Amino acid sequence: MVIEKVKGALRLAAVDPGAARAGLTPGLTLADAQARTPSLRTIAHRPDADAALLARVLEDFDRFTPMIALDPPHGLMLDVTGCTHLFGGEAGLMQAVQTRAGRAGLQSRCALAATPQVARALTRFGPGGMFEPGHDRDAARRLPVAALELPDKDEQALRRAGLKRLADLDDRPRAPLAARFGADFPGRLARVLGDEDVRITPHRPPAPVVVDRVFFEPISAPQDIERVLSDLLIETMDRLDLSGLGGRAFEAGFYRVDGEARRIVVRTGRPIRDAPATLRLFRERMATLSNPLDPGFGFDQMRMSVPWTQTLTPTQRGLEREAPGEEAFSRLIDRLTARLGPDAVLRFEPFSSHIPERGARLVPASARAGDEVWPDLDPDDPPLRPLQMFDPPQPVETLAEVPDGYPLKFRWRRVLHEVSRAEGPERISGEWWRAPDQRTRDYYRIEDRDGRRFWLFRQGLYGETPEPRWFIHGLFA
Repeated sequence: MVIEKVKGALRLAAVDPGAARAGLTPGLTLADAQARTPSLRTIAHRPDADAALLARVLEDFDRFTPMIALDPPHGLMLDVTGCTHLFGGEAGLMQAVQTRAGRAGLQSRCALAATPQVARALTRFGPGGMFEPGHDRDAARRLPVAALELPDKDEQALRRAGLKRLADLDDRPRAPLAARFGADFPGRLARVLGDEDVRITPHRPPAPVVVDRVFFEPISAPQDIERVLSDLLIETMDRLDLSGLGGRAFEAGFYRVDGEARRIVVRTGRPIRDAPATLRLFRERMATLSNPLDPGFGFDQMRMSVPWTQTLTPTQRGLEREAPGEEAFSRLIDRLTARLGPDAVLRFEPFSSHIPERGARLVPASARAGDEVWPDLDPDDPPLRPLQMFDPPQPVETLAEVPDGYPLKFRWRRVLHEVSRAEGPERISGEWWRAPDQRTRDYYRIEDRDGRRFWLFRQGLYGETPEPRWFIHGLFA
């Protein structure tokens, strides 16, 4: 027996079939249970261990359908729409689920119904089983009112009124029931009877495209694994082509016989539908894994999913051989990302800030593009910002300056520069919501007599304390 402490008293949290036959039920105090069965054996309840085990089972049962969610306290809910053909139909799928649970040492009871709520009620409060469409409602009507999972006082009130089964409630008007047990009572009854359908929220968002392979005999040879991976990619690209989409991320799932699941993801810099190129990315990725792919006793299922898709419009290929360009560069980025990992290959992305050093940030090259876009500048106009910027800005010493204007001379790195031309100021205020003590900056584009161009700013305004200071923030090419 499993025991737990409830309000200072030890009570039974769960009982095995033998104890149930002896009349023991969850919630009974340990003293009463030992008085009835002196030879009772108990262990402490560990909810954290139960949750960890259920999470492992959830990951393993993901092989049956990507639409899977936890069904507290000790169950799983699987939406198997469109997946039953992989296991020989609904009966084959249910048998596969029960066999899988048995291999893990778990006792299970399953029900297959039209809605999640009916399936839950028939599993927890009924005999379980597979019900044809339309017959599940008749089975639900025969369930006890406990299937509504009401508070104890409401369930007791129903039983005292002679309403012991859901059929007794279904045959009565809904308004008096709502007045007595709350406005949500009719909705709860409708969901348990299957009149309302509330879809589950899966623990992982389902990918737009998912392709599975279930094997009668497990595979473990590298050449077999790669051949199946290639077949999955070809079918995946065909499905993407039919929908006019391209993949930006591809996830290969490997399900071992012993219940371990492994997922490997590759990302691309642009949407693609090229199966050979994607297969090469998977080869690169698997060759550099710190924890190599281990088939153990073999994989009995593999899955290819595309969690990130984008619209891919057809492109016209030239008749002549194309010169290396943006597409070749994108492929290079994809190979480097697959080999080194997404955090090792970065790109700049615009960021909504008028502070120059915060106007861009580094993100993985394969990451989703943000809402911000780079400004569209005229290539004939002089650059507003230098390509080379110092972080942090470097202080300079001004030897002569126009009041509230640019310096006539400044010294940087022990070299004196005489200003011949200057443009500005460009005034940028500090972000008061981040650091209230940030001071105003006046930026100038400056050229010295030798033709070198600098981006200088004065931090602070005259009249403020302390006195303004000058910094060089970047160099123009």
